[in-house]
Amino acid sequence: MATRRLGLGLDVGTVAAQLRDCYASGVAMAPIREAFPDAKIEDAYAIQAANTAHWEAQDRVVVGAKIGLTAKAVQGQLGVDQPDFGHLFADMAVADGDIVAAGRLLQPKVEAEIAFIMAHTPDAARLTTAELIDSVAYALPAIEIVDSRIAGWNIGIVDTVADNASSGLFVLGTRPVSLGAIDLRLCGMVLERNGEPTSFGAGAACLGNPLHALGWLAAKMAEVGRPLAQGDIVLSGALGPMVAVAPGDSVEARIGGLGSVRVGFGKDG
Repeated sequence: MATRRLGLGLDVGTVAAQLRDCYASGVAMAPIREAFPDAKIEDAYAIQAANTAHWEAQDRVVVGAKIGLTAKAVQGQLGVDQPDFGHLFADMAVADGDIVAAGRLLQPKVEAEIAFIMAHTPDAARLTTAELIDSVAYALPAIEIVDSRIAGWNIGIVDTVADNASSGLFVLGTRPVSLGAIDLRLCGMVLERNGEPTSFGAGAACLGNPLHALGWLAAKMAEVGRPLAQGDIVLSGALGPMVAVAPGDSVEARIGGLGSVRVGFGKDG
């Protein structure tokens, strides 16, 4: 079977394997876009899909999806006009209040987000607000621990998409809240690191409303043949700026109407 090739002739499978090697070695790689300046976002999604298929063949289980680039300012920085997505695997979940072992991630940062747990697959032919609300079982506060296999977080759109949308781990709160009990657009967010507020935001920072992000994702996942399903977790996008973390740090996110969620980072040695 022919392999799909990028810019200067490096095939998708080779770049996918290079990214996987970063997980194993703990060493980040140079930006993909610099080595292959002709690579397009479609090539990056092909690399992401190759690694998703590889990991599923290794018995990792996809449990949902994450949405990235939901802030218009960040889209502008990367020269795109829409979000991106990556896959969530069951082994990426961290329990509320747990500690992430030192060395598990390369260069972690954290974001506070609203997570949706799906009640059923949204009808891609009628993604109205009503259809989206009806498709959600409940919401939870979440911390996404983003990471990058690209050295120094020197990323463009090709780099982050190929790298599973710069995914790392995720932490969900434990108190389900129905959508009727919160205002997704106006709910405020404070993220604290070691007890000090470091990031602020609101639901409106996520494409104007996290439901808009969910609608985009539902359409995109149906388009690529992996529609959202009952029980899937959706991380809808950051409500404020991401924050770098170091060994020994503790992080707590509080979101109005949803409650709080916490995670810590183990010390080296």
